[in-house]
Amino acid sequence: MEEEASANESWEITELTSEFDITARTLRHYEEVGLLTPRRVGNQRLYSARDRVRIRLILRGRRLGFSLPEIQEMLDLYDADPTEATQLHEVIERGEAKSQQIEAQIEELQEILAELQELSTRMKHRLAMITSREE
Repeated sequence: MEEEASANESWEITELTSEFDITARTLRHYEEVGLLTPRRVGNQRLYSARDRVRIRLILRGRRLGFSLPEIQEMLDLYDADPTEATQLHEVIERGEAKSQQIEAQIEELQEILAELQELSTRMKHRLAMITSREE
């Protein structure tokens, strides 16, 4: 009986924007691109438990750097394979690829940081030389 109630539970847009700290515009955008399918009652959108889980997954995917089309593909895999095996394999592959991409970005940023620090050190040394000549 409790399972039935939670399956029929729904949330209004203001409840979800508050819970997930996102804007109504963001939720409407996710709906426009097909990531969410809230039920309509007049002008009111009612989001299901499925939509709520999808919002959590979308936000996690965005935080991890995935694009909305990539997230859509992964969510579609779940819809196509309720066992989740296909989705899990795909998420693992994409996660590993994203990890490699981030590691490369970190390495590039570390090189830029070292170059900036070296430049700063040289400029400080040069400024000290100029200042000491003026005295």
